[in-house]
Amino acid sequence: MRYEGDIYRPPSEANSYILQCTVGCSHNKCTFCGMYKGKKYRVRDIKEIIADIRMAKLYFQQVEKVFLADGDALAMDTPDLITILDELHRHFPELRHVGIYTSPDSILKKTPQDLKTLSEHGLNMAYLGVETGDKELLKSICKGVTYEEMVEAGRKVREAGIPLSVTLVLGLAGRTPQAVDHAIKSAQICNEINPDYIAALTIMPVQGTVLYKQIQQGKFEVPQPFEILEELRLIIENLEVTDCEFRSNHASNYLAIKGRLPEDKQKILRLIDEVIKRHNSEYLRPEYMRRL
Repeated sequence: MRYEGDIYRPPSEANSYILQCTVGCSHNKCTFCGMYKGKKYRVRDIKEIIADIRMAKLYFQQVEKVFLADGDALAMDTPDLITILDELHRHFPELRHVGIYTSPDSILKKTPQDLKTLSEHGLNMAYLGVETGDKELLKSICKGVTYEEMVEAGRKVREAGIPLSVTLVLGLAGRTPQAVDHAIKSAQICNEINPDYIAALTIMPVQGTVLYKQIQQGKFEVPQPFEILEELRLIIENLEVTDCEFRSNHASNYLAIKGRLPEDKQKILRLIDEVIKRHNSEYLRPEYMRRL
């Protein structure tokens, strides 16, 4: 297997074979993200990707889960993605899961038939960074799409039959009154998309990003841990999704939570309330263990 640069994957893809289909992120302009700043986006040659799959077969023998990296492999041409999916299933007949990072822009550029065909060929998890439902915040973090476009992208994936996991970023509004709107409207956008999974991560300064410079210049103040928990509580309180799993098990988070919504909503809120009430940092993940 061959990899170029640092490789990232969602927590739920921990046991997956990671197949690098693209290098970097097709958008790569989000102010808070430093994951792909050292890479220039490009699509790998399909022959190289197929060769990697064949090498993986020799090395692993059996593979049940695959994750297609880097930051936005869905931006590839649909026929090439179909070729990759078919090749994976040909070499790994036991394969039951193929996940992919995607951007709202790459989803919107696909036709509904494109996405449906990818689903039929075995793509069964898409990870979409929604980040926030606050319209002004979406613009200021340079997400590249509007609230309405983000909702359209999320719904488009679900309508194609591809399970969808969306990501929200706690603390993205900093220590400002806008943090309340960020939380409430993040719940609202999830309600409109109604994804299969919602994952929260917590903002962390990454050197070289616009956000990092804003912090150095005193233009952005990172919320304190219990302020982050208040924001997390507000999101969950306002979520009205159905048959959805909520997770905050990313390493950046102070409090790991996992539950089904709506059935576990009150249990999750009670847990957060208890931690906030005790206001004891021993219940939180220590700073030295947090990372993106």
